[in-house]
Amino acid sequence: MKSWSSPHLPHLPGRGGPVRLHDTASRELRPAGPGEDEDGRAAGLYVCGITPYDATHMGHASTYLAFDLLVRAWRDAGHRVQYVQNVTDVDEPLLERAAATGEDWRDLAVRETDLFREDMTALGVVPPDVYLGAVETVPRAAEAVRRLVAAGAAYSPEGSADVYFDVASDPRFGEVSGYDAATMARLFAERGGDPATPGKRSPLDPVLWRAEREGEPSWDGGDLGPGRPGWHVECVAIALDHLGVGFDVQGGGSDLVFPHHEMGASHGQVLTGDAPYARLYAHGGMVALDGEKMSKSRGNLVLVSTLRRAGEDPSAIRLAVLAHHYRSDWSWTDEGLATARERLDRWRAAVALPTGPDAGRVLDGVRSRLAADLDAPGALAVVDAWADAALAADPGAGSGSATAPGLVADVVDALLGVRLRRG
Repeated sequence: MKSWSSPHLPHLPGRGGPVRLHDTASRELRPAGPGEDEDGRAAGLYVCGITPYDATHMGHASTYLAFDLLVRAWRDAGHRVQYVQNVTDVDEPLLERAAATGEDWRDLAVRETDLFREDMTALGVVPPDVYLGAVETVPRAAEAVRRLVAAGAAYSPEGSADVYFDVASDPRFGEVSGYDAATMARLFAERGGDPATPGKRSPLDPVLWRAEREGEPSWDGGDLGPGRPGWHVECVAIALDHLGVGFDVQGGGSDLVFPHHEMGASHGQVLTGDAPYARLYAHGGMVALDGEKMSKSRGNLVLVSTLRRAGEDPSAIRLAVLAHHYRSDWSWTDEGLATARERLDRWRAAVALPTGPDAGRVLDGVRSRLAADLDAPGALAVVDAWADAALAADPGAGSGSATAPGLVADVVDALLGVRLRRG
């Protein structure tokens, strides 16, 4: 599956420092990426992609912009990056939407994936190095399921051809989320699990291979019979193929902590006999609309494509998102977008001046804030202070630097992904 075109990242003087992120599993701020003793190793990132049954909403944008900041900070620090992302282009929600609209599920997936690419391109998101759909990776996922069966970590309930993962086969199960049994049970039921299925060893055991159902797509699973992989094992097969166990950061929204990332970690650890599956788990907050949770089921989505069609500058959309820390839950509002427009206009006016205050502080300040758990609001405040000083300066004083506006524009473009130069 093709990705999208990469934005140009201006070269900045010097190098950024090591990045530290909040790790969901340890609940601590920890180094993310290669350490000093791992010089030359690529920084490995896996971010769970969309299920393409609807257009890119602001919750999606918030997640992908957050990890875009990480990719940019890693590259600025001199790291090679291996960024992997999937597309869940066959799954129950997509099949249900296709059935409800009378559209072929494959056509729906292609159309919405194309729109997602357009949105990411417009927002200046650095594309993943590996971008794979679930459909094209079914053989690898099926192989992973067969290996889990052979290892005694997977089974079929009596009378069923479905295959389930035995969560008890991983002694580290539960370490990613740290949730208690009651919370796990509640979230598993709310987020696509089937705790009441008869014959399972544990209500929390997730499906690895869904046997063929009438009217649903299926693939040859060899000894597994016809069917299709479960959601969690699809991501694991892709991640292990392209990153290997122990990669640097597993990323996604906070709604993926459990069961998706918990189950994926257990699958990967049992498959490889090694742990941890990922060194660090980073999760973004949820986005609401005027205080109410934004979701497809509620129909209250703010779509990137709709904003773009209405003439909104993608850099303003990006600034509206970056005004909130990636781990916070926040609400999209018209007022927030208006503030972002005003900020963008102010920054553009400042970098259009012939001179400006020292830009070195902006470079150091933005680097420092992003290295501290991707503190985008703090980085915006650094640029705000410079822009305010530049616009307030006496143009006849002659004390400013002629190179400062250009360097600030480059810093904002390279590290924050916001374009201040027109054209």
